[in-house]
Amino acid sequence: MKTYDAIIIGAGHNGLVNACYLQRAGLDVLVVEKNDWIGGAAVSRELTPGFLYSNCSYVCSLFRPEIMRDLELPKHGLQVIAYEGGAVLTQDGDYLASYRDHDAHRREYARWSPRDAEAYERYARDVTRQCRFIQPLLMRTAPDPTSFRPRDVSELVYLGRKFAGLSAQEMAEMLRFWTMSISDFLDEYFETDVIKAYLALSGIIGTALGPMSPGTAYVLLHHYMGEVDGSVGAWGYARGGMGAVTRALADSFRASGGTIRTEAEVERVLVKGGEAKGVVLAGGEEVLGRLVVSNADVKRTFLKLVEEKELPDPFLRRVRNFKIRGSSGKVNIALDSMPEFPALPKDSPCLRGDLHFTDSVERMERAYDDWKAERWSADPFLDMVMPTTLDPTMAAPGKHFMSCFVQYCPPKVDGRDWTDADRDAFAETVISQIADYSPGFRDRIVHMEVRTPRELEAEVGLTEGNIFQGELTFDQLLFNRPVPGYAQYRSPVNGLYMCGSSTHPGGGVMGAPGRNAAAEILRDLKKPTKHMSEAHDVI
Repeated sequence: MKTYDAIIIGAGHNGLVNACYLQRAGLDVLVVEKNDWIGGAAVSRELTPGFLYSNCSYVCSLFRPEIMRDLELPKHGLQVIAYEGGAVLTQDGDYLASYRDHDAHRREYARWSPRDAEAYERYARDVTRQCRFIQPLLMRTAPDPTSFRPRDVSELVYLGRKFAGLSAQEMAEMLRFWTMSISDFLDEYFETDVIKAYLALSGIIGTALGPMSPGTAYVLLHHYMGEVDGSVGAWGYARGGMGAVTRALADSFRASGGTIRTEAEVERVLVKGGEAKGVVLAGGEEVLGRLVVSNADVKRTFLKLVEEKELPDPFLRRVRNFKIRGSSGKVNIALDSMPEFPALPKDSPCLRGDLHFTDSVERMERAYDDWKAERWSADPFLDMVMPTTLDPTMAAPGKHFMSCFVQYCPPKVDGRDWTDADRDAFAETVISQIADYSPGFRDRIVHMEVRTPRELEAEVGLTEGNIFQGELTFDQLLFNRPVPGYAQYRSPVNGLYMCGSSTHPGGGVMGAPGRNAAAEILRDLKKPTKHMSEAHDVI
């Protein structure tokens, strides 16, 4: 029986990034995927004729440019199209636009509040300062503060020097920022409700917290650190849907000689003598590997795929306590024509970006109150985009694909599992909100795909439907992600590694966890990492 050098569990983007780097280092790598398609949450699928859906993740910005270059992803077809702006449509029929052009953006804020237009300059400067500190850490392994190994000491010294380079005021501001709510943070700059609502959205996306919850300011920072074609903070569409990212990764991996097996669900990790020796697939087939790398989240990996007897009790207790609560849903819609939004000017560039309808932080917080009561939000926050306004490959001319990311959507409804009737009622809540701002919207619907946390867990393997494989709160970052003592992609089982978003630096279609895990694996194997670019500061 063949023994692979490495077996990667899950063909999501981090698993494929990890596989690409290991394969290019000379290892013989196998990726096993339970579905008959690859991509995990970064996937494009045609569920109704003539429409290509980005089923889960839907916009691109966080994916690290160093990884794109290393793995030659543009050569394999990856193209990201930056979108031009966005808008919040208000309940009184007005709108707040957001533009890529700085001067146009400032004029729009001044239309609402000259004071807030001035404040935006300070806000952007201060957020950029936070990004400048944290961004270089994304592609570095978090140090273990309890270790005296030279690399850990070196990394702690690096962190200490960065922090010591700040003034006393900057230190205080940073510590406040990492622990405060996005609502409190924005109140220090702005007076206009709709401006604060638009900026607050990045502090709650994918997080089981409300805008008034401590820790949500950092979540905003996590979304602010991306780039498209060198434009920091920009977002865009992957041409051909988000599956284009993982298709390019898979093509790069195969071009290096790697192997992908679909319809190969892992039932458990094969452990002998405290060491990972391969995986056992559903049906009983054993596949042998000298090491195993799990792209599944930390709970799925260690509470389902590894037998409890192989793990120490303190580690298991921390895994069980890791916060990985689902808070999001997704409604994908095929439209037979472009919807109309009377509040926006005709042919507004905002239609080619993200649209929202929640025009105050208070509305967001009330939506979160519903989640706490185990109900989907009666007045949800929607992050709505139509990639077909810039990408003609996803639908026929004149037709459009609309992606609606929805907060909040609990993993259970009134303490019980979701039913099909619940799912349909959730979808109706979303459609009703859009129809309030877009006359005739219902008549344009050709097909819908509705994904609650139930579908996200069953189809994609995200525990409770959490899109980040664990909340991005301060207690679950750096050397605490996912478990203190095991934040360097290793596990208590020798030869079993983690590379998913449960590890540093966290979620989003970023690729950094997969890349960083590959670097640690190659160091353990005493293999060179010269083919891996170092992180650079683009801010």
